[in-house]
Amino acid sequence: MAVSVRMDPLLEKQLEQAAKRQGVTKSQFIIDAVERALGRKNPYELMLALKAEEEQKAYGPLANPADAAVAKAFEGYEQPYDTERSRAQLLAKLQEKHGLRSDR
Repeated sequence: MAVSVRMDPLLEKQLEQAAKRQGVTKSQFIIDAVERALGRKNPYELMLALKAEEEQKAYGPLANPADAAVAKAFEGYEQPYDTERSRAQLLAKLQEKHGLRSDR
């Protein structure tokens, strides 16, 4: 449902700036504000829900089984990221797969 609202130009400019800071559209910013005003989106309750998820390790390291597979695939690689070694490995794989030369 479309709703049209008239507002003071200064207020609209502040709305634009606030939405831009949050990285959302003006429409989404207004929808979020109305939801909070109606009690449908309480930031405190959202924070409590997030903390409960964190306590369940839902966001911890390797919480996702796919992350464990990625970690296993990278076992033995030096940490932190070794650019030169990685470049050499990538070039070797490209040569092997495509017959490319590494003289660059």
